[in-house]
Amino acid sequence: TGDWGPPLDIPPGEWSLTLATSWVEPAYLETDSAWCLPGGEPASPLANGGAFGGKASSELGAVARRLADHHGRPVLALFTREDTVRQGPKRPPIAAGLRVDGSGVVRVVRTPGIADAIRAVLPDVEIEEIETPGPPTSAEIRGAGWAEAEILRAGLRGEVGWISSPAGGSATATVVDGTIHVEVRCGRVLDEVVLRSYCIGAAHMALSWVSGESLAVDDEGHIHDLTIRSFGILKAADTPPIEVLVSPDDGDPVRGSDAVFAAVAAAVWLDRGLVSSWPHTL
Repeated sequence: TGDWGPPLDIPPGEWSLTLATSWVEPAYLETDSAWCLPGGEPASPLANGGAFGGKASSELGAVARRLADHHGRPVLALFTREDTVRQGPKRPPIAAGLRVDGSGVVRVVRTPGIADAIRAVLPDVEIEEIETPGPPTSAEIRGAGWAEAEILRAGLRGEVGWISSPAGGSATATVVDGTIHVEVRCGRVLDEVVLRSYCIGAAHMALSWVSGESLAVDDEGHIHDLTIRSFGILKAADTPPIEVLVSPDDGDPVRGSDAVFAAVAAAVWLDRGLVSSWPHTL
């Protein structure tokens, strides 16, 4: 039977703050694809639309090359939606217990690079990487590890504050009467319309992550939610107003949406009373 809840248990202990997250799907619209000529270099799946880091380790390029060489003609390899869900990487779920001084235990599904991402923000926690049945995971997914750590740190201090991402952008966020307010700093703005669009998308992704998204995964690790409709993604019609303020910054342009993603998730979690398990539906 499928389980919509978090796959990891909160570590035993006396904690000031706890949080367990669930399996979620990156849910990019353009599925992985790559084409290749016989004896040639395959086109990267990264060129086929954004994927929030979900295509960084895609195998489709190697598949296209192998098939082109075997058949002696150009080949286009394309994942179906079900392929992306079953084979594509997910952000590693966590289960954390923290004390007021920032020490504690963070359990996380074993994933290369994830422990370093968490420790960069929470250096005093003990990290337990857990082998658990489930889909593949990746630290390349948007904000994996450091976003969860920043969110936990915001929960400890009781406010979002300014959150800076490894990409260099910074953001803060609040929820006031249902409206999400975002402020972002990311260097000189190249195109404010595009920047605002990315920030709104990141805010929606964060709100949806906290409040609705999960995958049913059985005891053998097989996913049973294989369609866009089943991922629990917040509908546009149900998305509250999102206001974005771009702060002046004379630095070099950097990506700001990752910081917005973490800041909005923290703001929504604080607004929900720091519930100990995601997703949290109203």
